[in-house]
Amino acid sequence: MHARIAVLGGDGIGPEVTVEAVKVMDAIARRHGHDFKYVTAPVGGNSIDKFGTALNDDAMNLVLGSDAVLFGAVGGPKWDDPKAKVRPEQGILRLRRELGLFANLRPVKVYPQLVDSSPIKPERLKGVDFIIIRELTGGLYFGKPKKRWTTTRGRRAVDTLLYTEQEISRVVRVGFELARARRKKLHSLDKMNVMETSRLWREVATEVGQEYPDVQLVHMLADNAAMQIVNNPGVFDVIVTENTFGDILSDEAAVIGGSMGMLPSASLSSLPPANGKRPRRGGKPALYEPIHGSAPDIAGKGIANPIAAILSAAMLMRWSFGLHEEADEIEKAVEGVLAEGYRTRDIAKQGERVMGTKQMGDLLAGRVT
Repeated sequence: MHARIAVLGGDGIGPEVTVEAVKVMDAIARRHGHDFKYVTAPVGGNSIDKFGTALNDDAMNLVLGSDAVLFGAVGGPKWDDPKAKVRPEQGILRLRRELGLFANLRPVKVYPQLVDSSPIKPERLKGVDFIIIRELTGGLYFGKPKKRWTTTRGRRAVDTLLYTEQEISRVVRVGFELARARRKKLHSLDKMNVMETSRLWREVATEVGQEYPDVQLVHMLADNAAMQIVNNPGVFDVIVTENTFGDILSDEAAVIGGSMGMLPSASLSSLPPANGKRPRRGGKPALYEPIHGSAPDIAGKGIANPIAAILSAAMLMRWSFGLHEEADEIEKAVEGVLAEGYRTRDIAKQGERVMGTKQMGDLLAGRVT
């Protein structure tokens, strides 16, 4: 297979972990005879420093000419002025908007070897394996008007929460399709008791659900879901929810597995292909990234956990290229090194073997060669 992959490392530890993910993808390519070409561009704070914008047109065109995007992270204290008109996050927001990435998939899996690294009681973590689907291009982050102003009574600000029937139905449909291929249970989260957009969300989800009689649809208020993710995470299989709720709840869910450094994500612009099928090539690329952010406090120290980025590369293999065997090999390699006691600092207990970013990348690349 021949493919072009845009690698946007970004800021902080983003470049460090994406380098290791590329290392693993190269090992997979050698093993299976694939030809992966990589193109790179600045994004986020480093792009602001060079070009005055978080993602310039050249970088956007480079992305549009690729088959998939591997993204690192953006942001850091250097660019944290709340009054700044140009912010690092505008780079990822532009990518989501122009690529039409409306569905963000965040798998939450508890590895048996890391149960003791989680703040949750071990008995509540057995068999926990679910996916959160976050609507990614609507809601508060994109709605208009969005502004700040000053009156005689002081400062004011407004963000608009807007959803259309079409935006809701397409992301809910992704949830039903994934649930159909898993344990056939979909939780749709909203706040229909207080919000008009949530009442529309629940209504549309129910209507779409009639097309999937084999999938159990469970409506749940988002605040209740926040409690259940901690108290009873095993109840979930697939979760679908709007942008803001999904952003917050997926970060909460990341704690279950012991570290945000373990969780990948995929942002898609179309329904994922059915199991075992290859996606149709062409169109706009999907984007894959670890959920952990730029972690500026450890950037450059060589201690960041690259596993989330490497697992994001596995999702890239599966969802963009239909390379299920290759994705399985990466995921099994991760399970293998964890079973043998190899750890990065964020998931290590006293007495366990602690590896740096590059060491873990080398080890996983060696396992899939």
